[in-house]
Amino acid sequence: MPSYDPSTFPPFAVTVDLVVLTVRRHALCALVVRRGESPFQGRWALPGGFVRADEDLSAAAARELVEETGLCAHDPAAPVAGNGAHLEQLATYGAPSRDPRMRVVSVAHLALSPDLPAPRAGGDANGARWAPVDDLLAAGSDTVGDEESSAPLAFDHARILADGVERARSKIEYSSLATAFCPPEFTVGELRRVYEAVWGVVLDPRNFHRKVTGTPGFLVPSGGTTTRQGGRPAQLFRAGSATVLNPPMLRPEV
Repeated sequence: MPSYDPSTFPPFAVTVDLVVLTVRRHALCALVVRRGESPFQGRWALPGGFVRADEDLSAAAARELVEETGLCAHDPAAPVAGNGAHLEQLATYGAPSRDPRMRVVSVAHLALSPDLPAPRAGGDANGARWAPVDDLLAAGSDTVGDEESSAPLAFDHARILADGVERARSKIEYSSLATAFCPPEFTVGELRRVYEAVWGVVLDPRNFHRKVTGTPGFLVPSGGTTTRQGGRPAQLFRAGSATVLNPPMLRPEV
């Protein structure tokens, strides 16, 4: 194209940032890494990185997910199994001043998986940890007192995290996404605790059991039972074929 001069356009970079959510100790937690270099050296941030010249956005997000967690991106239309994690594109963030190095556009992705082990820092990160999302989103306010958590997340990652958490909270109302936080076989009680952790509410066990077992295609009995939660044996289920819940599981008003 002889009429096209790329030098007339300012250069910019594209990154992917990951909102990786899991439920640990009955709390919704996100993966954060401590930055090992400028900008924002020493601050906590969402995992992510620059998109390589030879990969598309979904491939970059899947690569970062493997590097940071060891999880493989899983088809969103199917139940999560093994080391698979639900991965979907969240939103694009392109404020001119969001990165002090240069103009950087970030395409954020949301990843969900069952209870994950302690993370290991990779790349240019000096540390990694799971942190309750309520603590991360309250960072910089008077509600967080310890030095490690008192600084807000680097870049605009607090906004990206908030958007990812709200996406998860809203999607488990009308989709079967909550099962992505569960192991391949789970009890109704374990699924209820996922809803409670993501929504930050306490649900009535009997009403919840009636709703989820009465929603067509949501849960399928696996044929087994477990006592891993203590008490009497509880029936095990797996995710059914339904991706959209009808009727939806509406969030209680708080």
